[in-house]
Amino acid sequence: MAAFPISVLGFGDNVVDKYEHIKTMYPGGNAVNFAVFAKKLGVERSAYMGIFGSDAEAEHVIASLEDEDIELLRCQQVLGVNGAARVTVDETGDRIFLGSNEGGIRGDMRYVIDRFAAEYVRGFDLVHSGNYCFTERELPKIKAAGVPISFDFSDDSTDEYFEQIAPFVTYAFMSMGDASLEDIKSKLEWVKALGPQIVCASRGSKGSVAYDGENFYEQGIKPVAPEDLKDAMAAGDSLLTAFLVTYLSKQKAGEGGADAIRESLDFAASFAAETCKVEGSWGHPLAYEY
Repeated sequence: MAAFPISVLGFGDNVVDKYEHIKTMYPGGNAVNFAVFAKKLGVERSAYMGIFGSDAEAEHVIASLEDEDIELLRCQQVLGVNGAARVTVDETGDRIFLGSNEGGIRGDMRYVIDRFAAEYVRGFDLVHSGNYCFTERELPKIKAAGVPISFDFSDDSTDEYFEQIAPFVTYAFMSMGDASLEDIKSKLEWVKALGPQIVCASRGSKGSVAYDGENFYEQGIKPVAPEDLKDAMAAGDSLLTAFLVTYLSKQKAGEGGADAIRESLDFAASFAAETCKVEGSWGHPLAYEY
């Protein structure tokens, strides 16, 4: 029996993160990470839907997802380079982005949800996407299909972008590590008023804050011993995934509300801490020479 009896779909980006200081690449991407972390947590069904290129980087991501038993039935593979980012990490394990190819071939075309893909999407309890997924114009179709959407906004999401996307979103996430608590709460109130049921801001080493329209929920981090810390690359992705998986399962069991949010945030902080003990987003290293 699944630990969490829900089905989820990551829709959008897949990349390889190329760690230039060690000439090693790892699979990643917000939508892919969501699908993998959900599977590791023990959901009943976890799938990824997006566009792959045709190079060695794409094949590594595909093979890694297959190793993790992620459903890929509605993916597309086209001629072209896969999404890739150049990164390194500092002494604290935090990532430093050095550049990217803007999604590769995925940035030159868009995944279109047609009537058949829409029927597939209806089979899930939640679809997750994000700012760099190039999925914005498909969100109304997912909402029309009656499937809740979670969305990870980015540091460079403008107010206009929030106003465009948030009305279609059920669960909104963002990173506000350098902002004051007062500014964070103000931003969460503003985004919540645009439509989402729950909004959450991650604060790096200060933890996270969630808001449901009635209460703010502050959650601290779970410390990781220096000797265990390897990579904080996907800490934010693992945090939001664990929160969603836990909260949705509680909600499905009729246990939603304030206590469910608090318990889900606490569990998410613990899972994010464990993720920081793994190299890359979720392992699967592959050496490269170029």
